Amino acid sequence: MAENPGTTRTTDTDGLIAANLPLVGHVVREMLARVPAHVRRDELFSAGSEALVAAANAYDPARGVPFPAYAAVRVRGALLDELRGQDWASRSVRGKVRKLEGARDAFVAEHGRVPNDSELATALETDVRTVVSIRDDVQRSFVVSLQSVVTDGPEASEMVIPDERATPEDLIVERERVGYLRDAVEVLPERLRVVVEEYYFNNRPMAEIAERLGVTESRVSQLRAEATALLREGINSQLDPERVSSSDKPDGCAARRRASYYAAVAAQGTLRTRLAKTTAQGVPMDMSA
Repeated sequence: MAENPGTTRTTDTDGLIAANLPLVGHVVREMLARVPAHVRRDELFSAGSEALVAAANAYDPARGVPFPAYAAVRVRGALLDELRGQDWASRSVRGKVRKLEGARDAFVAEHGRVPNDSELATALETDVRTVVSIRDDVQRSFVVSLQSVVTDGPEASEMVIPDERATPEDLIVERERVGYLRDAVEVLPERLRVVVEEYYFNNRPMAEIAERLGVTESRVSQLRAEATALLREGINSQLDPERVSSSDKPDGCAARRRASYYAAVAAQGTLRTRLAKTTAQGVPMDMSA
């Protein structure tokens, strides 16, 4: 009797899932090392497991991509979606950041200079380690929130959360990419830059940004979309020119403005200054430094 193709397919799929379930645990451990401690492992593992099942069902070996590599991208992407869905950055970081900023502003008003971490810790009645931890959470929030929306394609999730198995060369490439992102933000047109910095770096609500700019929340949302699209193109112009969108009117004003922006991104820094915007482990430095 001929074997039922559907049965074979199900058996193959089940085998892929069973053999690669440890991959989910590995990616979850990677992610947990880079997000605040309150993020729940079981929620990430559940999202990752669902992604593994979906990857196994969609996998086509004829494409020549090893299943573990394909599944890892799908699982990392699912974990990032889960984090964004939980809105962990705004819930866990915003309140702490505002306390930190309030203490910093009060110190500056009284002493006429920016406080160091020890002075901030004293003002907040905590220790230096907590101050540093808050700052690290802000930077992780930045990585997950902004970099994930200005990157696209199958490698995006891998780029946002560096693999612990990465070689030193891989880490240099990733650090340069983050440096380009920071440069690209710095040379955005002013209104777009304000939206990006306030929304992603300072975790400000749309309503506050709208009030500051004197526009509606809907307009802020439009500006954010415009900014992230321009950031994506600016980064691609330096690292992957083939992915830069072509213009229907290459001699038009919009195309010239974009070309000017790409040139500004290129001129904003050097490899050395871009690498200096992250720690040796690839975590972005304090935005306010």
